[in-house]
Amino acid sequence: MTIKTEALTKKFGKITAVNELNLEVEEGEIFGLLGPNGAGKTTLISMLCTILKPTSGRAWVNGFDIVKEPGKVRKSIGIVFQQASVDDLLTGRENLALHNLLFEVPKAIRKQRINEVLAIVNLEKRADDFVNTYSGGMRRRLELARGIMHHPKILFLDEPTLGLDPQTREHIWDYIKELAQKECMTVLLTTHYMEEAEQLCDRVAIIDYGKIAALDSPDALKSRVAGDVVTIKQRIPDIESIKKLDYVMKAEDKDGLLYISIKDAGKHLQDLLSNSGPIDFVEVRRGTLNDVFLHYTGREIREAEAEGGFWERMMKR
Repeated sequence: MTIKTEALTKKFGKITAVNELNLEVEEGEIFGLLGPNGAGKTTLISMLCTILKPTSGRAWVNGFDIVKEPGKVRKSIGIVFQQASVDDLLTGRENLALHNLLFEVPKAIRKQRINEVLAIVNLEKRADDFVNTYSGGMRRRLELARGIMHHPKILFLDEPTLGLDPQTREHIWDYIKELAQKECMTVLLTTHYMEEAEQLCDRVAIIDYGKIAALDSPDALKSRVAGDVVTIKQRIPDIESIKKLDYVMKAEDKDGLLYISIKDAGKHLQDLLSNSGPIDFVEVRRGTLNDVFLHYTGREIREAEAEGGFWERMMKR
């Protein structure tokens, strides 16, 4: 295991951000953490990176205890923070050179390593420009390059594509997959984008109120929870009769439409419609990871009280 936690807990006063969490991440995995605002994702990563000390419980990163061996943990990981952290007053190349010094990359290979990571994220032509002339996507790519400069065994990504346009997000996803393969790294990322988790992750954990609510591959979670989603509009809604059908996983009435999750629509759709009475409208789609997310966390908007302003608080310390 490259990451292992046992009953890992972090409290901020009366608020429990991470609650006796047990987790194992395999070597070479791209592992995703999904959850509502304040669910504990950033707090968990911050403990694993030794930025925060746990209130109780234990964790190991690359075999090193996060409390007893924080220095060894830090040397073996790379981090891309949720908030931008590259220096605007330096060039891209100078930012990477500074990172080389901080992580004691051998002098003989520093120049070579800088050129390698610039090529991976396609920034060779802008390497000697000041970072304050970079677009948001370019800065994110530079942060990815910096995060892998010292050949970390694990790369932590906290909302790596937050605020980027869809096209740039797609490019960043490609870079992350390429990095994981070329650098033989384990990647642990947090994200609010369900499509990002589906595209990138071998497994995902849905975290809510500091605990793991579900953990599996995206396809397995969708198959187990979401199934196929049938949307129908009935002249006389009869959701209770529909819920009694043995192949119906979930049914809810919202805004005059019935949303019904069923197992194997190809096999059961005709029977469902014959048991639904007069219908004005029907639509069938495959279940998504977003359906799984809402199943485990609900639809209500959460206040990020446990983690709100986390990085801002850290900057003031």
